[in-house]
Order: sequence, then C-alpha cells, then structure tokens
Amino acid sequence: HVQLVESGGGSVQAGGSLRLSCAATGYISSMYCMGWFRQAPGKEREAVARIATGSGNTYYADSVKGRFTISQDNAKNMVYLQMNNVKPEDTAMYFCAAGPCGGTWAEVGQYNYWGQGTQVTVS
Repeated sequence: HVQLVESGGGSVQAGGSLRLSCAATGYISSMYCMGWFRQAPGKEREAVARIATGSGNTYYADSVKGRFTISQDNAKNMVYLQMNNVKPEDTAMYFCAAGPCGGTWAEVGQYNYWGQGTQVTVS
C-alpha cells in the first residue's frame, strides 16, 4: 500500500521561493509517475508537474514552466517541487500523487494514490 505525505508548504511573498517535498512509503513501481497537483478554493484540481519514476522525464503546466522544477530521489522515495518566482495565483493546496505513466499526464484520474496536501499561500 502506497502512502504519500507532503511537507514544505507555507506563506511566502511574491517573487520568493518554496520547496515542497513528498515522502512515499510502500512500493512505487518504476512504471509509475509522480505528480504535483494544486487546488485553489472554488476551483478544480489542476496538474502542475509530473516526473516519470523510471526515466526521469518531466512535464509541466504552461503556467509554471520556467518557474517550478520537479525532481526525485528514488533512493529516498522522495519527490520535490522547487517553486521559484512564485505569484499570488500560485496560492493553493498542493497535492502529491502517484499512478501509472501513460495516458494524459494532467488528468486527475490517472493517479491512484494521493497525499493529504500542503498549503501554499503567496502574498
């Protein structure tokens, strides 16, 4: 059974940086992808970034390209989201997710496992 726990959220001023971490316990297949999603109040959950556990290939939402970087440490079962030059519109609850690679990377339904989320507030 896979469990995901996010950390690193908080309050930050616009233009600042924040690093989110996702600790995974249980077996994560090399055929799996790890994703970061976010959900602001009153809005649907949206994909931010994804990384393939096996190949390391990454995908980003257009809104965060050039500002956010997803990375992983497979030895530690950790996934990270480095957020630079944050904007007020980045304010949301951020979720870590895991699921089989393939299909449309940004679809919520592609992911089987979810963390509880960590709040990011940009002012």
